[in-house]
Amino acid sequence: MARIVGVDLPKNKRGEIGLTYIYGIGRSSARRILTEAGIDFDKKVQDWDDDDLGKIRNILLSDFKVEGELRSSVQMNIKRLMDIGCYRGIRHRNGLPVRGQSTKNNARTRKGKKKTVANKKKATK
Repeated sequence: MARIVGVDLPKNKRGEIGLTYIYGIGRSSARRILTEAGIDFDKKVQDWDDDDLGKIRNILLSDFKVEGELRSSVQMNIKRLMDIGCYRGIRHRNGLPVRGQSTKNNARTRKGKKKTVANKKKATK
């Protein structure tokens, strides 16, 4: 099993797909990495030798921000928005959608489970 930047790549997948298991690497980035390393896209991960893995590791370390480093930079960006108190930061702080989505009917993923509010009871005569 190939291990790159702390991630075990699935050995029975094509190289292009296998690299996408790394946080921060999508299909286009994976294609660019494999082209730069001189590895065929259709070559399975299990067929890569140590030389191929070394080339991929060097490219990832020099050109890309992946895994923990990328996660921490994203969190720092969100924290910065919250600290300066801009609109996006306030939406993050309140747990509401950040990118202009409607919240009247949907947005359950961001808002969480429904919190039902009971009606006032009518006074009986």
